[in-house]
Amino acid sequence: MRILCFLLLTFCLLFSQIPPGIGQRSDHYRCVHKGGTCNFSPCPLFQKVEGTCYNRRAKCCMG
Repeated sequence: MRILCFLLLTFCLLFSQIPPGIGQRSDHYRCVHKGGTCNFSPCPLFQKVEGTCYNRRAKCCMG
């Protein structure tokens, strides 16, 4: 019985440490994967803003 309680406690502690956003790609990864670049400054000439990068602190520029 003690072993069962110990295993249950270990299982609960293990899965309580998993972050809620696991399995989601970062916005930087999605931008680069689509062929864009992440810029903190305005997008270069002939490119347009297609999204964000770095948790909405930068722009994803696509040309």
